[in-house]
Formats: sequence, structure tokens, C-alpha cells
Amino acid sequence: MSDVETGAITTKVPARLDRLPWSRWHWMIVIGLGTVWILDGLEVTIVGNLSAQLAKPGSGLDITQEQVAGLAAALYVAGACSGALFFGWLTDKFGRKKLFIITLLVYLAATLATAFSFSAWWFFLFRFLTGFGIGGEYAAINSAIDELIPSKHRGRIDILINGSYWLGAAGGALLTVPLLNNLPVNIGWRIAFGLGVVLGLAILLVRRHVPESPRWLFIHGRDREAEEIVQDVERQVGGDLPEPEQSMTIHQRKSIGFVRIAHTMVALYPKRTVLGLSLFIGQAFLYNAITFGYAQILSTFYNIDTYTGYYFAVIAVGNFLGPLLLGRLFDTVGRIPMISATYIGSGLLLLGTAWLFNQGVLTAVTLTACWSVVLFVASAGASSAYLTVSEIFPMETRAMAIAFFFAIGTAAGGIAGPLIFAKLVATGVPGDTALAFTIGAILMIVAGIIELIFGVKAERKGLEDIAAPLSTATANKPA
Repeated sequence: MSDVETGAITTKVPARLDRLPWSRWHWMIVIGLGTVWILDGLEVTIVGNLSAQLAKPGSGLDITQEQVAGLAAALYVAGACSGALFFGWLTDKFGRKKLFIITLLVYLAATLATAFSFSAWWFFLFRFLTGFGIGGEYAAINSAIDELIPSKHRGRIDILINGSYWLGAAGGALLTVPLLNNLPVNIGWRIAFGLGVVLGLAILLVRRHVPESPRWLFIHGRDREAEEIVQDVERQVGGDLPEPEQSMTIHQRKSIGFVRIAHTMVALYPKRTVLGLSLFIGQAFLYNAITFGYAQILSTFYNIDTYTGYYFAVIAVGNFLGPLLLGRLFDTVGRIPMISATYIGSGLLLLGTAWLFNQGVLTAVTLTACWSVVLFVASAGASSAYLTVSEIFPMETRAMAIAFFFAIGTAAGGIAGPLIFAKLVATGVPGDTALAFTIGAILMIVAGIIELIFGVKAERKGLEDIAAPLSTATANKPA
């Protein structure tokens, strides 16, 4: 499809949004949009910790633990990749608000259907569709958050929101313990999925009040709506708000052609494209593999199958503390030093964990402690991958760029990772599992090195300064 131009306007909307002080309105954005990562963490962790229970006789499903940790996990990630691409394109075309409502509804319907699974094929199908909804959420939500949060807070808030995945993971891990031990084998896992639906409905109620992105509106010929939203936000924030001097002239378009989007990413910003792919592949392989497979490791090597939630909750807390305590440094110390340090540092720590595991000196407790340290560092880096690709490409391509990197990176790491991990762990040979750890570590280190070479200094800068919109009247200069 070719671009359809409708006129030109000069606007101060981006500068007005960026100069806003932090307020209750911004907290509403964080709660309404950011909590989707809690849902994703809840989903992935519940399935990982239920893998042994689902494989037991009488669960209602004829399925093995390896199928839950491997095939079902890979299908969930494949659904997320497909959903990201499909809904990412729609998000850039029809707006952020419509899509972050639709994708949440898809998630809710698929999760509810999963709770009523009666056979393995039904379970696999709706794991795919649940991932389809979650993948669409990543594109729509990251786009909206970055376009609504002031530039001086964007790095810290984005990393913290992405890190909130681990609040859901901790909650999901702890919930599985009583559900597995105090309820019949065919009931507990169904209730676990049902709890995800309840949380999703609560998020939907808040999300209805989140507005469309003014940045998206003025580029797509709806500048009056954009002005009204910004004026309403300014009234809610209150105080003496100085009028920004910076303005920009935009050639408005109803749509942006897919060919131009692809050309922008590959031809105009090739280094940034390599950077995005590297960051996503590294973190996707590491996180999807260990998230889906940790219960299998505990079951295979330490004979722990019903109390895995306690161990995973400890890891989850370490993961959340990383973005919480390190997030502000991405806005102060800077993107390049912090992203490279978290990727390379976590990779080196994981190599040490692999060596200790292979030597047979780790118990379930000490292995969990090692992973907590590794992922404390890695989680801030993984969150910064989403931040990076959502801010270094032009406004018109933002959702599709997020979807592209999420899909390609996660397909390479998130689908292959669980399948490889599940097979290596299933052998019961410590060296095979240590090999899986090593692969993840090397990919993280390589991504950190690429960040040092191709990283972008985006801290505390407006989105339009990092990558000018394709519709801007001035030439778009790649950086």
C-alpha cells in the first residue's frame, strides 16, 4: 500500500507531552497499560510450574511434562510472534487504543478456553491463541507507553514496566503451590488459568480510560483530537506549564505503506536493526528457555515437582528488583553503558553458574540463588531491549518495529530455546543442561558487545529527536 498524504500541520504536541511533570494521569497510564506484563509473567510461570502436575494421571489431559515445557511453550511463543506481527501492523494503521483493547480481549478468551481444556490438542491450540493476544499487546502497549510518557522518565518507566512481568511470575509461582497441593489434580491447574482471566478483566476496566496516542493522531490527520487530549491532560496535571518553543511540521497521512516501513528499518537504519535483533535474540533465548523449563530442571535433578513455585518465586523477585533498582541508571548513566553492562555481566555470571552446575556442587537452593543473581542483572537488560526498539525508529513504524524484533528475536530464541532446553534437561545429564546455560550466556554476551558498537544515546531525548517521523517536513537523518 502506498502512502496517502492529507495535508501538512505544524504542532507542538510532542514537546508539550515531554515537558509534563509526573502526575496521577501518568500513573493511570502505567497501571492501565503496563500491567499486561504481569499477565504474561503469570501465564508463563503457571504453565512452567504446572508441567509436572499436568502430566500426572487424572489431570484430564493426556500430556507429558516434556510436551508442556517444550511443545506447548514453543506454541505459546509462536502465537506471540504471530500476534505481534499481525496486531503490530494494525496498531500502526488503526491506532494504539483500539488494538490494546482488542488484544486484551483475545487474551482473556483464549485463557478462559485453556482452563476448560479436555485434550492435549485443545490445550496446544489455546496456548497458541493466548500467546497471539499477548504478542499483540507488546506492540500496542510499548508504542502507547513511549508516546505518552515524558522523555526524562521514559527509560526508567519503560524498564520498570517491562520488569513488572516478574511480579506476575512471582504471583503465579506462589499461587501454584496451594493449587497443586490442596486441590484435586484435575481442578487446581484449571483454577490457576481462571485467575489470569480475573486479573485481565480488572486491567480492562482501567484501560478503557487510557486515551489514544496524540502523536499517532496528529500524524494520521486527526490533529484536532490530538490537541483536545493534550489540553485535557494539561488540565489534569495542573500547575504553571511553560509553553515549549520546539515545534515540528508534519505531512499528515492516513496510512503508511508497508514497503516504506520495511525500507526504513533495513535501508535507513541498518545498524539499529542489527542492534534490535541482537538484543532480542539474546534475552529471548535465555528467558523463554529458563522460564518454561525451570520446573523441569527441579523435577529432573532434585525430585521437586509440587513445590517448584517457591523456588521460582525467589527467582522472580530477583528479576523484578533488577529493573526496580537499576532502571533509573538507564536515564542517568546512559543507555549504552547500562545495556552493554547488563547483557555482558549476566552472560558472565551465567557461565559461572553453568560450570558450578556441571560440577554437581549446586543444590536446588543454591542453583536458585545463582539464577537470582544472574537474572537480577539480566532482567534490566532484557527490559531495555523493548525500550530500545520502541524509541530508535520513526513514529510511523514504532509498533511494527516492536512487533518485528519481538517476532524474529523471540522466534529464534523463544521457540528454539524451550525445545532445546526441554530435550537437554530430559536426558538427566548435568553436562547437557550446563550446555543449554552456556548457549544462553554466549548469546547475551554477544548482544552486549553489539550494543557497545551500535548502541544509540537515547537517554532523556524526545522520540522525535532520536528518530524524526517519516512524515516530518525536514529530511530524516539516520543516526
